[in-house]
Amino acid sequence: MNMVDIILKKKAGLPLNKEEIHAFAEGAARGTVPDYQLAALLMAICFQGMNEEETTTLTMEMMHSGSVVDLSGIGEICVDKHSTGGVGDTTTLVLVPLVAACGVKVAKLSGRGLGHTGGTLDKLESIPGCSVDMDEAQFIRQVRDVGCAVIGQTRELCPADKALYALRDVTGTVGSIPLIASSIVSKKLASGAGAIVLDVKTGSGALMHTVEDSVRLARTMVAIGKRAGKPIYAVVTGMEQPLGTHVGNALEVKEAVDLLAGRARGDLLTVSLGLGARMLMAAGKAMTLEEGEAMLEEALSSGRGLAKLKEMITAQGGDARICDDVSLLPHASRRMPVTADRDGWIAGMDTTAIGYCAQDLGAGRKTKADRIDPAVGLVMQVRLGDYVHKGDALAVLHINKPDGASEVAARVAAAIRISEEKPEIPPLFYAGIGPSDV
Repeated sequence: MNMVDIILKKKAGLPLNKEEIHAFAEGAARGTVPDYQLAALLMAICFQGMNEEETTTLTMEMMHSGSVVDLSGIGEICVDKHSTGGVGDTTTLVLVPLVAACGVKVAKLSGRGLGHTGGTLDKLESIPGCSVDMDEAQFIRQVRDVGCAVIGQTRELCPADKALYALRDVTGTVGSIPLIASSIVSKKLASGAGAIVLDVKTGSGALMHTVEDSVRLARTMVAIGKRAGKPIYAVVTGMEQPLGTHVGNALEVKEAVDLLAGRARGDLLTVSLGLGARMLMAAGKAMTLEEGEAMLEEALSSGRGLAKLKEMITAQGGDARICDDVSLLPHASRRMPVTADRDGWIAGMDTTAIGYCAQDLGAGRKTKADRIDPAVGLVMQVRLGDYVHKGDALAVLHINKPDGASEVAARVAAAIRISEEKPEIPPLFYAGIGPSDV
């Protein structure tokens, strides 16, 4: 089948049939279609969209472009969680060990940084020795024995998505609902989890900037799961500011450890508990959100969550001593404060811009070949609704290369709006959508 004809058809806004989508996905998986043609089709989809049937077909084709993990041998319901991406969104490293510590198996397939958003795999790899690569047998064994595993796509799992995911990051085609939905759900279905909880972000730091678009994306993914016979539950949560205070790979691992060790709390923990409670409910371990959150709080206060993180890191070859001594994580050689130029209330943030500032410091990729510096990033010193005086620190940059740091600092300052009026604080949770809602 001629790829140029497929590109032209989608460019004209016409729906692709199953055979055309199969050719597209198979070509991506096998490497028989060059990147420039895949990129052209991705851009056409980004502009013209896909209908419900096309999106479902693309999802299933990507799922079946490789092997599908069979977790039935574990003998229990395994749950998975996925976020559509955000800035300072380290929920996976907090809730996976907490949920596993409550006795629910977590089989987690994660991705790398995409655009301004951080990637869980990059964060885990900032832990000395930690590997996110394992085959299906190793994955199943770790989930069974440890209770949780967080890995990347193996060569066998969704190779079509793996090829397209890397291209979307560097071709400006990230923010397309059909591409986001098919990418996420294909990986979730292929990973074999019995139930899936999705965290769909909304706001200035999300792929979807409006609640309406975020709900639409959530409904699309839940509907795909329903047609595939897999229960998917989606929660729409806010991303009007970085979810955690730390932005950058090793920095975010540090914050996750601080939360699990009881040294900190905040919005990151609140969202982690809310998502984790839904995972416990999906697995039949808790009957209500309140019961689930109480179980997670007990795992947190008892130290069982941090102990489970140590166990997981050790199983994946990492240095679990970082859970007792975060100074063993990579750390930057220099710090540069970003200060307020006037008194006032923190009234708004361009969270996407903050994410790109971290990327420009080296915490993310601009091309497929870029290497990430695990140590760099920034630590926010303010939250929405805080009052600051002129000269107060808004953020602290963690840098290894001084070139361009002053320009990044100026962009961080410009991304934080200071007002004379106290703002309303946006909610963390907006909506919950399950199979019965679509």
